Amino acid sequence: MQRTAIECGGRRKPPPPAGRRWPFLRAVSTMNTEQELVPYRPVAPTLLTLGVFDGVHLGHLSLIRTLNERARALNLQAGVVTFTPHPYEVLHPGEKLPLLAGIEERVRLIREAGVSLIVPLTFTREMSQSGPEQFVRLLTGFLRMSGLLLGPDFALGKDRAGTLQTLKALGKRMSFSVEAVAPFLLGGEVVSSTAIRTALAQGDLDRATRFLGRRFSVTGAVTSTSRRGASLGFPTANLAVDPGRALPGDGVYVTIAHVHGERHASVTNIGHRPTFRETERVVETHILDFHGCLYGDSLTVEFAARLRDETPFPDREHLVAQIEQDVAAARRILGANE
Repeated sequence: MQRTAIECGGRRKPPPPAGRRWPFLRAVSTMNTEQELVPYRPVAPTLLTLGVFDGVHLGHLSLIRTLNERARALNLQAGVVTFTPHPYEVLHPGEKLPLLAGIEERVRLIREAGVSLIVPLTFTREMSQSGPEQFVRLLTGFLRMSGLLLGPDFALGKDRAGTLQTLKALGKRMSFSVEAVAPFLLGGEVVSSTAIRTALAQGDLDRATRFLGRRFSVTGAVTSTSRRGASLGFPTANLAVDPGRALPGDGVYVTIAHVHGERHASVTNIGHRPTFRETERVVETHILDFHGCLYGDSLTVEFAARLRDETPFPDREHLVAQIEQDVAAARRILGANE
């Protein structure tokens, strides 16, 4: 009997431990800002930009392109300082902001945009209470900062005292430049992480994809959960997605599953399986024309199009008929677009 994505024999592979590829992820909670900066050795004086860069969307990429251009013209090394966790979560304890990208994905996307110096710093309550001059001195001392390139609404430090005007005054005194860049517009709208989160929550993949400049994706370990999909003839890989990650609104989506370096058409359901009256929100993916064991593997799912809302069905037969239609639609949509 052929194994499906869910029906695996033998021992299950555990998910890869967090932080294996990025040593700083294991240590940031115990290191202060100075200690985190020590390992970085810029090869030249630097032109830096600062921010969370959640999602690394088209607005961020526009800023990074300008950073790279200015740095080359001035014979400086371009660098990005990014913060984790999101400052909002530190300043509003107990509240969670759904993130568009984890720190590893953020670092990868910034590097792919042509930046070699990427400095993830732990954002803490202590950092939020520090003055702008204190933080700027760390950047000039450890990262050889010669200039700052920032968005128009940027501010740092306690009570957002480090406005562009304040930073420019510090720059004159401490010999570094400060330049603000205009917000990036698409169709007359400012591209922002907030706008993308809103679009995803509403299931508006077209808007989210336009603003990101790529399809939204999530990654998680394949876990052992219900085998209802297999019993219906459509085995599913169930993803353990970080609870802090943003997700598209509940519904059924055409997706592309990245399995062992290969791309496979797939259909993904996000929701609570209303036909079976379940309450836990799940992300489950049926990978078309795939047979193999994925337990414990890390699976990335890329969202291509929204098919429909998650709907309760009166019985299994109606559900199976709808899934068959979803699979046919996925083949048609991906066949036309890929």
